[in-house]
Amino acid sequence: MIRVGIGYDVHAFTPGRKLILGGVEIGHDMGLLGHSDADVLTHALIDALLGAANLGDIGRQYPDSDPQYKDISSLLLLKKTGRTLEKNGYSLINADAVIAAELPKLSPYMPEMQRNLAEALQAQPACIGVKATTQEQLGFIGRGEGIGAMCVALISKRTASV
Repeated sequence: MIRVGIGYDVHAFTPGRKLILGGVEIGHDMGLLGHSDADVLTHALIDALLGAANLGDIGRQYPDSDPQYKDISSLLLLKKTGRTLEKNGYSLINADAVIAAELPKLSPYMPEMQRNLAEALQAQPACIGVKATTQEQLGFIGRGEGIGAMCVALISKRTASV
C-alpha cells in the first residue's frame, strides 16, 4: 500500500535564537520563534510523514504544552517519528521539501540538510529532496518576517504475508 502526506510549517523570526533548518545552523542575525528549535523544514517533513501514515500531526505527537519538547532538536523528533512509522509497518519511499525564505541564502546548506534528514530517518540521501525559493518580497515571508516550508512524503506499508 502506497500513501502520500503533505506537511506545512511557518515560524516568525525572533532575535536571540539560532536559525536551524534541516538540523543545520544557518548564519543569520535572527532565529525562528518556537517551542522546540523551530526548524520549519524538519517540522514540515514530520507532518508529511505523520499525515501519510494517518498518525495525526506534529502538535498531537509532540505538543508544545509538554516541557520535554522545549528547545528540543527537531531532528530528534524526526528520528522518533521514523521509529513510529516503522513500528506501524511503514517505510519511506521519498520526500520532497521546499523552504520559502527571502533571506538568508540557503543553497550552500542544502546538501547538509539533505544528509541530516536522511540520516534521522535511516534513509539514503537520494530519498530526500530539499529546495528553497523566495516569495518575491510578497507576504510575511517576502517581507523577511519569517520562514515557511512545505513537504510531501511518499511511504509504503508492508502487507501481511499469507
